[in-house]
Amino acid sequence: MFELLIRSWPLLKTAIWVTVWLGLGAFVFGSILGMLIALMRNSTYRLLRFAAFMYVSVFRGTPLLVQLLLIYFGLPNYGIELGPITSSLIALSLFSAAYLSENFRSGINAVDVGQWEASFAMGMGYWKCLQRVILPQAMRVALPSVGGQLVALIKDTSLASIITVVEMTSVAQQMGAATFRYMEMFLIVGFIYWSINQCLTLVQTYIEGRLSRRMS
Repeated sequence: MFELLIRSWPLLKTAIWVTVWLGLGAFVFGSILGMLIALMRNSTYRLLRFAAFMYVSVFRGTPLLVQLLLIYFGLPNYGIELGPITSSLIALSLFSAAYLSENFRSGINAVDVGQWEASFAMGMGYWKCLQRVILPQAMRVALPSVGGQLVALIKDTSLASIITVVEMTSVAQQMGAATFRYMEMFLIVGFIYWSINQCLTLVQTYIEGRLSRRMS
């Protein structure tokens, strides 16, 4: 198996960076959009709440693979042609935003309503209250589920191989076909996925510890 790893390493080392870049990039964009959607879900305006609800309903209720194929193969019919990596990043970001919005919303709603009332009584506006009072507490609550979503995103990047993105699963398929050692190749790639996600889990645990000490 070690010999196979050495043989496939020139392709794997590039594929690892593609996998990590796609996962982290989608997490960043998905977090920004997800926070916006979470705030819309809690808005006093019915139209904003409805739009956010429909977004979450559509993107959580349909498979990521279907969304990926729609963006890569469907949009060219309307004159919008995107490359494989760009299509993957957009699909992963839109998909993750639906889940992250619910993570953020649950964190925000977990903060006692009295925190809002006290902040407004002190003369804080909505955005200042959100930034200084609500979000620091909300993120502490939401962090475990948000971290879980990042781990899931790293694994979901494997679907990008369907539209010819050369990430780790794609390399495993190529090397398996070339050597007929599918079992060993997928075990190698599986271990790399696990190693990446274990590192992310350790970072999440460290951040949780820091937040707990700061908030105590």
